[in-house]
Amino acid sequence: MPKIREIKAAFQSQPTREGAGVLLRRGFGQAQVPLFDPFLMLDHFQSDNPGDYAPGFPWHPHRGIETITYMLAGQVEHKDSLGNQGVIKPGEVQWMTAGSGIIHQEMPIVQKDTPFLGFQIWANLPRSHKMTSPRYREVKAKEIPALTQPNQAEIKVIAGNLSGTRGPVREVIIEPIILDITLPSLEELELPIKRGLKAVIYIFQGQGAVGDIAKGGAFMDSGSVVLLDDGEILEMRAGGQTMRALLLAGRPIVEPVCWRGPIVMNTEEELDLAFREYKNGTFLK
Repeated sequence: MPKIREIKAAFQSQPTREGAGVLLRRGFGQAQVPLFDPFLMLDHFQSDNPGDYAPGFPWHPHRGIETITYMLAGQVEHKDSLGNQGVIKPGEVQWMTAGSGIIHQEMPIVQKDTPFLGFQIWANLPRSHKMTSPRYREVKAKEIPALTQPNQAEIKVIAGNLSGTRGPVREVIIEPIILDITLPSLEELELPIKRGLKAVIYIFQGQGAVGDIAKGGAFMDSGSVVLLDDGEILEMRAGGQTMRALLLAGRPIVEPVCWRGPIVMNTEEELDLAFREYKNGTFLK
């Protein structure tokens, strides 16, 4: 019998401010390293008040990681040192491999009477790829396949392979799976996730049970971050209203993590070098 993934640990996302003062909820971050390896951070921003998000994320550097921005409502204008610029619209993804170094900004576009909802995920890079050439990928909403189950559950496959359906983000070293799951009230969902991948669920709407549903599972509120143990099957059941969740899964890197601000390397010496280079103008390779 395939092993059902049970809950290894659970957290409640916490309000914090980032960038130039953006109010968001942090699902996990530096305090949880290396628990979520290969993922470093999950931030959830959601507000109807422009004052919470308008300050945005002005120009700043990254090295040694990948950043994934996924918008569900509202828009973000971005520019970077590679010359890329554009607007991330609802349903779209910006996947940026910082590698050896990139400088960018992400600034929300304030739109009257428009809610603002999205996520930023940081994924680590192994030592062998931390100084790779930066790369930027823009994924439009129409490129993301959506699978509808008989119970009307909908699964958008951003990255990875789900039952033969592949997401548009490919050739990523940690072999990520990123799914946007919508599960109708009181319905159940079973998903295959191969052994050896770290798997995390973030519930951002509604409530539901996670784990072995035949045994009742464990009930989780909105804002819950659920780290799963190893296995082959994920089971979920929505509560009294529609549940929405992100599923992140990836192959652990299992290397030292040295993290300072927007840069994540393997040693303190590498961090010191990165910040010296940023200060003296030799950061970009």
